[in-house]
Amino acid sequence: MSNHAKTLKPKVLKLELPDAAEEARINAGIAADPDTFEVSDAQFKKMRGRPVGSNKTLVHIRLDNEVLEKFKATGAGWQTRINEVLKKVNVA
Repeated sequence: MSNHAKTLKPKVLKLELPDAAEEARINAGIAADPDTFEVSDAQFKKMRGRPVGSNKTLVHIRLDNEVLEKFKATGAGWQTRINEVLKKVNVA
């Protein structure tokens, strides 16, 4: 790493949890709103996201515009196709 490299520090967010009275008001609002509902534990487990034990890491890379456009033009799953192409490259 060069002397000019910057170390990125994550932002620390302050999280304030609701007290029991505020939690009750929130739940009453959810129950009164016909357009929303509280998700059950079973529904929450079925939600999308990275599977538990996933062996993938989120990274940011710069690609040539033409490369990115061609992969995106192939439709949904273009990131997976880039991953497959990269797996086929032998890096020694």
